[in-house]
Amino acid sequence: MRNAFADELTKLGNDDPRVIMLSGDIGNKLFDKFRAAHPGRFINCGVAEQNMTGVAAGLAMSGFRPVTYTITPFVTTRCLEQIRTDVCYHEAPVTIVAVGAGLAYAGLGPTHHACEDLALLRALPNMVVVAPGCEWEVRGALRAAMKQDKPVYIRMGKKGEPVIHKGIPEGFALGKALTIETGSDVALLSAGNILPEVIEAAHHLREHGVSAEIVCFHTIKPLDEARLADVFSRYKLVLTVEEHSLIGGFGSAVAEWAVDAGADTRKLKRIGTPDKFFKISGEQQFAREKLGLTGRQIAESVQRTLAH
Repeated sequence: MRNAFADELTKLGNDDPRVIMLSGDIGNKLFDKFRAAHPGRFINCGVAEQNMTGVAAGLAMSGFRPVTYTITPFVTTRCLEQIRTDVCYHEAPVTIVAVGAGLAYAGLGPTHHACEDLALLRALPNMVVVAPGCEWEVRGALRAAMKQDKPVYIRMGKKGEPVIHKGIPEGFALGKALTIETGSDVALLSAGNILPEVIEAAHHLREHGVSAEIVCFHTIKPLDEARLADVFSRYKLVLTVEEHSLIGGFGSAVAEWAVDAGADTRKLKRIGTPDKFFKISGEQQFAREKLGLTGRQIAESVQRTLAH
């Protein structure tokens, strides 16, 4: 995802002189092409993420379209006050891009894990929250963010994720969910880079006679409420899946919508990370296995639920 982001940002920078890249002292080689093409529009702010966010807010209010980038917890929790007060309060069109969302940096320990960012960012007024499912959704999200006159948060994985689409999906728009596969028995709603596991889960279910529709909710805020109303009206089970805490994330957002809209909340089941730090050493796939987030485990959870 991060390579696609850097490539798309360079293209946007070529087309729009307002685009400025601010890095929290990572990805310097990643942005070689952008820096070579626009040396005056690449700023390495160092390990000073709060300052980077404030600089971005000032640039945005001066007519530029700044993009901030670093590892997820350092571009969100470390500078939450600046995001809230400098960016969101002023409705400054800053695009905040986080790399290594969820457990993508699992091997580096809880300091680098990011299972609370959706909860934090979607609670902030004026903030659009996006969790792309593959590199083409990253490209679409970045292009859409540049057209917004408000802050946008883009939560990416790391690198090497499976490519789901063949290009930016036709009609891609923030706040509009994408159908990945159609099905008739259950609806699997995916948010973020867990999408390949959700697709694998659907294939496991099909082998056991369960037809699953996969819907990618790349935008957590605003939610595609029309699509939620549709799936709750058509399916006996609606499952949300995310690599984020069950508290405050995508599943919580869907549950809040269901209560407010009067939908049948008995249909809803949520899968995510538990309310505790993951302190076992291991990489992302190992962490997913331990937390029940692999495709096979998701499918087994669906089967258990349907059996009751």
